[in-house]
This record gives sequence, C-alpha cells and structure tokens, in this order.
Amino acid sequence: MSTDPRPSLRAARRRDRQVYTRSHPLLFAVLAAVRRRPVVRVGRAVLVSGTGAYRHALTRIPLDRTAVGTTGGAARELSGGGLLFDQEGAGHRDTRRGVAADLGSAGVERLRPVWREVLTRRLAPLGAGDEVDLVPLARELAGASLRALLGTQADACALASAASDAAAAAVRDHLPGPRRPGAAREAAAATARLEALLADGAAGEAGLRAMLAVAAVNTTVAALPRAAAWCADAGLWAEAADDRLRPALVGELLRVTAPSPLLPRVAAADGVLDGCPVRAGDRLILIARHAAGAHSEPPDAHRPAEPALARLVFGTGPHACPGARLARAQLDDALAALAPHRPTVVRARADRHAALPGWRSLTVRATTLVESG
Repeated sequence: MSTDPRPSLRAARRRDRQVYTRSHPLLFAVLAAVRRRPVVRVGRAVLVSGTGAYRHALTRIPLDRTAVGTTGGAARELSGGGLLFDQEGAGHRDTRRGVAADLGSAGVERLRPVWREVLTRRLAPLGAGDEVDLVPLARELAGASLRALLGTQADACALASAASDAAAAAVRDHLPGPRRPGAAREAAAATARLEALLADGAAGEAGLRAMLAVAAVNTTVAALPRAAAWCADAGLWAEAADDRLRPALVGELLRVTAPSPLLPRVAAADGVLDGCPVRAGDRLILIARHAAGAHSEPPDAHRPAEPALARLVFGTGPHACPGARLARAQLDDALAALAPHRPTVVRARADRHAALPGWRSLTVRATTLVESG
C-alpha cells in the first residue's frame, strides 16, 4: 500500500474517508478488515478484494441474478421482475444492447446540453462570490438527464429524489448491518413514487432503462461531489482545467471514489477464486474499491492507472455497467465548469441514509471569481 506523498493528498483522503466512517461505519470496518487479502471466506460469504479474483468472479463464475440479497433480487422484489438486473440469457443481452445504445456516444451527446444547462445555472453564484452546495446540483443534473433519457415531463429534482430513494431501498437490503424497521414499506413506497413520476412518458422497455438510470442517478449524486472535494483538497484544479489531462483525471477520480464500493452477488455454480473454493449458493461480496486500488493509490492524472484497472469500479465483461460512458462525460463537464473558479470546500456533511457512501451536502466557494458566460 502506498502512502500519499503530499499533505494535500492526505487531507483529501481523510475527508473522503468520512463518507464511509460517518455514514457506513460497519461497511468501512468490513472493507478495512479484508483489504490485505485477495479472497476471504466468512461462513457462506466470500469477500473478494484482489484484482484478479474480482475479474474472475465477474467473468468466470456463473452468477444467480435473482438471489435474495443481490441487485437483481432487490430489483425483482421491488418491481415484479423482468428488469435488466435479473434477466437471463438472450433477454439480458438484448436489453443490455438496447440500454447501451441509449447511453452510447450518440446518446451521451444528445443528453449533454441538458446537464450543461444545469451546470451553468447552478454554478453561476460562484462567479458572484456566493456559496454553492454541489449535492443538489448533482441531484438536478442526474434528474434532468434521466428525464431527457426517458422522455418524461416529471420534475427533474423530484425524479432524482425518487430514483435515489428507490435505489437506496434496494441497495441497503444487501449492505452489512441491521435492517431498519419499516424498510420494506419504505422500499415499496419509493418504488411506487418513482413509477408514478415515470408513468406519463415511460412506456415499453422504459422500465428497464429506468432501473439502470436509477443506478446512474445514485452514482452521479455520490460521485460528483466527492470528486469535486478531492480536487479542492488535493489541489487538482489545474489538471481539471487542462483539456488534455482532464479525461485521465476523471478516470482516476472515479477509480478512487469508487461510488459503488462493493457488488453483492451469489454464485450459481461451484468454482475457485484465488485458491478459495466457491460453492453454488455462496454469497460473493465483490469489493470494487479494493480491486481498483482506490484504498491505496491516490488519483494521478499524469500517471493514471491502466484503463482496464480503473474501469473495474463499473464492473467488467458481461457485467460491466453500460452507464459508465455517461458517468465519465458528466463528471468531465462538471470538473471543466468548476475548474475556473478553483473552489474550496467550506462545509461538508455525510449522508447517513443514502445507499452509497456520499455527502448530504458539500458546500464550496470560489477562490477565483469568474464571470458567468
């Protein structure tokens, strides 16, 4: 494990660690306990941290997409089945191709003006010396993009809030720790609220796209403020302002923040991971944060990790997230819009209720005043 050579990098890592220690302390304790071992068995659970073992689990071990405690199982319980996360065989592949087309290069370029308008409007106060909370900005950005993707007229902020609540209900079902009383009712209510907002424009396969977009909303709301905090604390705004370096910085920040730090899965057949036998029915906890080196290597746009390693936070092989291109494009534009202001963090509060580690509020103020154009 490397050490961060600059005090600013150490400060950035300390702040980012707070999204785990304050909102998901048990999860952070589990992650810290197993980070030095590639594969650890705890009863019928297999915790996978090693890069090679993580790849092997996603590409070589058959997975049960509908098992309780997995993303697919939660999706089936909340929606009645038929979604991207729990489909099998040709149906799964066909749906993934359709979603990938929506979120491919052309789809991202079609959506780009939508989130750029949100960035321009929401960041304008920085030019006047005022403060901006990046969490509601990220929420509206994600909601507006989702609204345009699905062709619905729902309010962007309401849509993002409902999507975040539905995703939180699903993801919290398979995080370590006790279940909150009434969690099932909250999950059903969140899903019903989201479905109601989507009813006016989402038809046909839109429900499938909506569930993937729900994951994208959660990722954006978690990742964008955390990435901005890294830039502010570690002094990375010069790299963010450089059109040549920014793409590498985006990849590095997504690798280090690892918005979805672990992927819960269930083995559908026997196998072996780094010498550890895996039996059908074993619960696999795939720790993307460790597999991508997020816990040990700070972001470095000048010497970035190999793309194949950085992309592991979005899965790999047939289980790679089709929304990765969208996440990178949105973060790239957000950093480009923030960089001229060289903002610093003035207040930060971890979100103790969100599914993914993130900030409930992250307020910044410009150190360089730039008139909005």
